[in-house]
Amino acid sequence: MDSTDARMERLEARIRRLQGLSFSALALAVLGLGAAALRSPTPQAGEIVASRWVLQDAQGRTRATLDTDKNGAASLVLRDSAGRPRALLGVGPDDSPRLRFSTAQGESLAELMVFSDEAPRLSLSKPGGVDLFSVGLQVDGSSRLELADEHGRPRAILGADEHGMPGLRLVDRRGQTRASLRVGSSDVGSLVLEGSDGEVFRAPVVQ
Repeated sequence: MDSTDARMERLEARIRRLQGLSFSALALAVLGLGAAALRSPTPQAGEIVASRWVLQDAQGRTRATLDTDKNGAASLVLRDSAGRPRALLGVGPDDSPRLRFSTAQGESLAELMVFSDEAPRLSLSKPGGVDLFSVGLQVDGSSRLELADEHGRPRAILGADEHGMPGLRLVDRRGQTRASLRVGSSDVGSLVLEGSDGEVFRAPVVQ
């Protein structure tokens, strides 16, 4: 039978081998994490890093996707039970944010966009892509609200210029102004009405 000292030596040798294997595995894990950190941004605790995210319902149908396209646009798309895109929240290649709601056929019904970080615009449309209502700020600081007919032609335009002076225009089907009401920089109001026969009424009367 082996002596107690011999058995203790063999046990210590096994422990040393296990320690060596453990340290080797730990070193390999550290190296692997370091290489991954060099390849991609370091994720924070609880983060999930992926290039595409898909959400499915209990029946396995795709209901939402979050990804980017080849042009650099990022978008979150929500889909109905048939998989058709109905709502989109995204940032375009030009970094302009956008929120859109669509019909089942993919036609926009409502859209909110921001141009150049300072010119938001909201539009409401009917199926077919015809804008019936839009309101927004322009890059020059002016504002504009438009009401359109069934063909998308602006018929009533309410706005204020870059200095805040308000005005209202009513337009016929050919795009010609038939009535205008505005307040000028001197805080004096003016009204112009144009008849179909060429007659023009102005107030105050121009001398």
